[in-house]
Amino acid sequence: MPPATAPPGTASWGADPYADALRSGRGPLFLRRTDGWLLPLEVERWCARADAADLSALGRCEGAVLDIGCGPGRLVAELAAQGRPVLGIDVSRAAVARTAATGGAALHRSVFDPLPDEGSWGTALLLDGNIGIGGDPRALLARTAELLAPSGLLIVETAPADLDERVEVRVDNGRYAFLGHGHGHDDECRAPGAPFPWARVGTRALLRYAAATGWTPAERWTFARPGQSPAAGRCFVSLRLRRSLPARRG
Repeated sequence: MPPATAPPGTASWGADPYADALRSGRGPLFLRRTDGWLLPLEVERWCARADAADLSALGRCEGAVLDIGCGPGRLVAELAAQGRPVLGIDVSRAAVARTAATGGAALHRSVFDPLPDEGSWGTALLLDGNIGIGGDPRALLARTAELLAPSGLLIVETAPADLDERVEVRVDNGRYAFLGHGHGHDDECRAPGAPFPWARVGTRALLRYAAATGWTPAERWTFARPGQSPAAGRCFVSLRLRRSLPARRG
């Protein structure tokens, strides 16, 4: 398989509104589409400890784990605390710094950059919507295939709706326009970040892209909190490369 090339805009998560939110550990923060539509980002959850839904994914990890787009590092920190070999990568320096502060190991890299131990990772994670990185799920799945060992596992979190959307977005804290286009020097008035491509996919779309890039589904599950409708839960899919041994059952 030829090496995947980096889509344009993969470094735009380094924009100030995102870095500011990670340093403070709180939002509001959004992805703003060009038509003005806003996707809320769960900064507080990302900056907290791994929750039960996260643990449902982490408990399935095998071998050394690569967390792609690790953000502030809660998954890396949890796996490290369990004594698991784990590395996070992120294009945001603030994310890498916060991961390190939690006791996790992380590198300031894009998934499309050269990475340590390519072809030998036991598990890769694409959680918190990170299947959208680069705006091209097919290219991202092809690149991730280069990183895993032949028997490796990829765990992806998908959108709960039946989506297959490629858009251009900016990271936006929602305050810039409201406060008069940044008059003054308050950090909360920072302009939105530069536009970059992003994607959102549901499980059905993910499985189409997976089939086209040599992956086969191993497991699917939804995690809903007590009292929460399953339709409002978080959705996960684990995948294996077709060249690998079949996933064990039971």
